Amino acid sequence: ADLNFSYRLQQLTSLKVDPNGVILELTDPQLFKYPFIYIIEPGSLTFTEEEIVALRRYLLNGGFLMVDDFWGVDEYDNFYGEIKRVFPDREPLELPLEHPVFHAVYDLKERPQIPSIGVFQSYGPSVTWERPDAREVHYQGLFDDKGRMMAIICHNTDLGDGWEREGESPEYFREMSEKKAYPLGINIVFYAMTH
Repeated sequence: ADLNFSYRLQQLTSLKVDPNGVILELTDPQLFKYPFIYIIEPGSLTFTEEEIVALRRYLLNGGFLMVDDFWGVDEYDNFYGEIKRVFPDREPLELPLEHPVFHAVYDLKERPQIPSIGVFQSYGPSVTWERPDAREVHYQGLFDDKGRMMAIICHNTDLGDGWEREGESPEYFREMSEKKAYPLGINIVFYAMTH
């Protein structure tokens, strides 16, 4: 996902992107060299005390976090508990379709829900959730004291699947990658870099 997305981000925008990406621990001092970080499948993550301090410092000093690919009530509750350890006094806020992140480069007409390729191939484009308690997509923002979005939380969706599966199914690519996953991902990065 990160390799394909890096390629498309550079191909479709004027941003210069490292095509190989970087994998870092939250506690790595090099983290502060990177303005954008991406965490996937946070439904069972547990931050260490050191990671809490590092992530709080990173976000409050201008960094941006995108969280993606977790589904249902239990996974959200776990992630919510962990992000509240990072910011006990801040609440994630639901982002309406009118929010600029949905219109930064591509003017989206919906807040898209991206299912796995397996769900798409089994049920077609009309079923976009991966489990019964995940039918409604949520995009939430976490903001600093000046109103800058520090993190976007993409729940009950998997933009990364839209990026990583682009070569496996022409139908999935056309419906989920090209129309939804890439446009929103590009919007998120562009928004994060310009706000």
